[in-house]
Amino acid sequence: MAYWLFKSEPGCFSIDDLKNRPGMTDHWDGVRNYQARNFLRDQVKVGDRVLFYHSNIPEPGVAGIAEVVREGYPDSTALDPASDHFDPKSSAENPIWYMVDVRYVATFPQQVTLEKIKAHPLLTGMPLVRRSRLSIQPVTPEEWRIILTLGVINGE
Repeated sequence: MAYWLFKSEPGCFSIDDLKNRPGMTDHWDGVRNYQARNFLRDQVKVGDRVLFYHSNIPEPGVAGIAEVVREGYPDSTALDPASDHFDPKSSAENPIWYMVDVRYVATFPQQVTLEKIKAHPLLTGMPLVRRSRLSIQPVTPEEWRIILTLGVINGE
C-alpha cells in the first residue's frame, strides 16, 4: 500500500462531497499536470490511502482520508467539450489524462492545517511543505502516521 495527498478546492469538490456520493465513492478527475497524471496512471493502486487536502482557501489543510478503489483509467472529462476539463488534444484512441476512483474513509475532527504541517519538524520533507503545486503527491508512511496523529485518527 502506498500513501498519497490529493488536493482539491472544496468549492469544486470537498471531502463532504465525496462522503455524500452514492457509495461514498467518486472519480478523481480533472488532473492536468503530466507528473500528477503519471502518478495516477502508473503508481496509484487499489488500496492506496489518500490524504484529502482542501486547497486554495484561507486556511488550507488535510480534511480527512480516502482510499483508492479503482486504478488509473482515461479521464472522460477530457473528451467532453462541455466540461471545464476538456482537452481537444485528448481522444478515446489516445487518452492523455487519467483519473482514479476514491472512496471516503473519514473526516478529521479538526482539519490538519498547512501551518501545522509546516511547523512539524518531521514533515519538512513533504512536497507539500516544499511548495509543490502538484495536485497528486506521494506521502511516506511516516508522514502518513504523523498527519493521522495530528488529525486525531487512530487505528489506521
